[in-house]
Amino acid sequence: MKLKQRVVLLAILLVIFIFTKVFLIDNLDTSAANREDQRAFRRMMAGLQVELEPKLDHTLQSPWEIAAQWVVPREVYPEETPELGAIMHAMATKKIIKADVGYKGTQLKALLILEGGQKVVFKPKRYSRDYVVEGEPYAGYDRHNAEVAAFHLDRILGFRRAPLVVGRFVNLRTEIKPVATEQLLSTFLTVGNNTCFYGKCYYCRETEPACADGDTMEGSVTLWLPDVWPLQKHRHPWGRTYREGKLARWEYDESYCDAVKKTSPYDSGPRLLDIIDTAVFDYLIGNADRHHYESFQDDEGASMLILLDNAKSFGNPSLDERSILAPLYQCCIIRVSTWNRLNYLKNGVLKSALKSAMAHDPIAPVLSDPHLDAVDQRLLSVLATVKQCTDQFGADAVLVEDRMPLSHL
Repeated sequence: MKLKQRVVLLAILLVIFIFTKVFLIDNLDTSAANREDQRAFRRMMAGLQVELEPKLDHTLQSPWEIAAQWVVPREVYPEETPELGAIMHAMATKKIIKADVGYKGTQLKALLILEGGQKVVFKPKRYSRDYVVEGEPYAGYDRHNAEVAAFHLDRILGFRRAPLVVGRFVNLRTEIKPVATEQLLSTFLTVGNNTCFYGKCYYCRETEPACADGDTMEGSVTLWLPDVWPLQKHRHPWGRTYREGKLARWEYDESYCDAVKKTSPYDSGPRLLDIIDTAVFDYLIGNADRHHYESFQDDEGASMLILLDNAKSFGNPSLDERSILAPLYQCCIIRVSTWNRLNYLKNGVLKSALKSAMAHDPIAPVLSDPHLDAVDQRLLSVLATVKQCTDQFGADAVLVEDRMPLSHL
């Protein structure tokens, strides 16, 4: 064989060797990532049920101190939380030492301070479990049980970006009124034999109070994030106009995502992938009302998108508002870990996991069966949407490694 032919042959063999090596390494990396995703899923399922009990082993810290130490820039609570049951028990049972009107917003809530100085947000029950909220996907009052369900879905999806939430019964006459501020107390009234209040908020009206069953009111309590982690509010790039006849740009411009990718903080870092995760989360719970979102201050786009205020969810199990998924089907990207987790949850696993996770909550059953069925059905729509993206653009372009920089998009 001539020298020139040998050189060409060696060059071809070298290319084949390099290609094979890169291919194998990529596959090994992918397999390793998939195996870790599987292990994480099994760990989540093993710790899914949380029994509320007061015992805190191996620590002298209070439940509030432990929960505060959990918070870091990319998660509100860690993957393994043996103290979660004790913290949620404290949220559901600790003495209320002060009650005030809720922080600014459109919906009725109360700000409570529990024994030990911990702030929580109380959202009262407004609907029965089988009530169906008709109209626009963001219609109706806040649903307290939706906050509870959304927190547990956040655990199941492995996001860990929602503040802790648990159901609680409070006696308005003996637990709230004696420690209420004048501003809150002035909104109390009696309707029939029931104690009611209407609070202070944009849509709060004396004619539309939340009423207890006698004196006992069912609600949800959300743990206030530590003050050392101040929040920054952002307008959601896929927010609605809430004006009849006026569309937001994303509702008519199919190339809208390209413009979003050129603006901070979506042009680099994890924030755009967080938006996609949140779209999946909101679609599963039926939340079409995330017009703004919060992150931690001074994060330069590095902190998580915090899944706050999920109460406009689980209103109508028959309504699947596809526009909630616009960030996903317009950008056609999703984290590999999110994609893997969603696939592990199909075939009825999600419904079963969510039902199991909420089984020990004080206000269980948290959701009616039609809502649980709806979550399973919506999961299939999410998977189908991603499949359409991979068919069009290829899996390599759509499935993004969690830590991959987004400047290439």
